[in-house]
Amino acid sequence: MRVNNVGLGLMSKKESRLFDEWPDQYDRWFETPLGKVVKACEQDLLMELLTPREGETILDAGCGTGIFTHDFFISGASVVGLDLSLPMLRTAVRRYHLLPFRAIVGDITRLPFKDESFHKTVSITALEFIEDAKGAVMELFRVTKTGGTVVVATLNSLSSWARQRRDEATRRETIFSKAFFRSPEEILALVPFTGTAKTVVHFPKDAEPEMALLTGGEGRKKALDTGTFVAARWLKP
Repeated sequence: MRVNNVGLGLMSKKESRLFDEWPDQYDRWFETPLGKVVKACEQDLLMELLTPREGETILDAGCGTGIFTHDFFISGASVVGLDLSLPMLRTAVRRYHLLPFRAIVGDITRLPFKDESFHKTVSITALEFIEDAKGAVMELFRVTKTGGTVVVATLNSLSSWARQRRDEATRRETIFSKAFFRSPEEILALVPFTGTAKTVVHFPKDAEPEMALLTGGEGRKKALDTGTFVAARWLKP
């Protein structure tokens, strides 16, 4: 499968290099005992909000290695995966070469698609690396069909994980040194339409997997807004 490169600006190329060394490291973390718990929590929430269906075409903007993309195919949907990083996309292409998946190198803030191209759009943990969050989310709305679903998931500024990442970034250069952490309220305020937001991963970064499962479940039941992973959903009017 060929990866389409629609061309990137100078700044976008520089930003893409942040992630070019990440594919193996990123995927390996989700294979750790705690990483598996985190991924399950996040994937469950994404599927609840996105509800992919047979015959739909979904844009996964900032898809990375496609670690969260697999379940979108289960219902019979097809997926277009877009990312700044070619190495990340190549991993996604290898992973989904037998499935209805098309990969495009591109920028979420300047999506290379016509208006109303997709039934649903989703962006997962990309917004924290984008200063113009409103512009990026409104681009998702632009390419979503009327009545379609837009889901945006990012790292929650109210969580203990965000505080740890900010503290670490003050001591040494990390990928989160210039990240923009946002709260559920801030995410919903990006869009001039009513949406809903939920959070998961209600446990500390050093939690044991068994305790993480217990604590995470309780936090979800109580609808706490402090989970590490916040996802917002809107219907395009």
